Amino acid sequence: MSVNSRFIMSAGVFGLLGVASGAFGAHALKEMLAPDLLAIFKTGSTYCLQHAIVLLAVSLYQQREQNQWLRRACWSFSIGICIFSGSLWTLALTNTRWLGAITPFGGLALLWGWSCIVLYTRQKVRENHDID
Repeated sequence: MSVNSRFIMSAGVFGLLGVASGAFGAHALKEMLAPDLLAIFKTGSTYCLQHAIVLLAVSLYQQREQNQWLRRACWSFSIGICIFSGSLWTLALTNTRWLGAITPFGGLALLWGWSCIVLYTRQKVRENHDID
């Protein structure tokens, strides 16, 4: 299985987790968690689902383009989702507040993924190629 296929599969898994965790939070956890912890859990679900869609789009484009910046974006989004959403879900479910110190590292990985898309675009513009 190619790296791109793995990113596409990861996007599917992250999308599944985003929807499932959102439903789980809205229904099963609604009565079990304090409102602040439920909001933290929901944030993890929202970012997971949003970035799963972005990961899918970038990895599909990467299949055609084969660019280092797009590949870096895929890695960054994958790592960022795991750290950002994973730490928020774990914090909310266990009320282990120190996990909040890990979450920003996931956020930085997500930001780097977006930055890689900007750098890819800049590279293509410098090469005088249109981006389709």
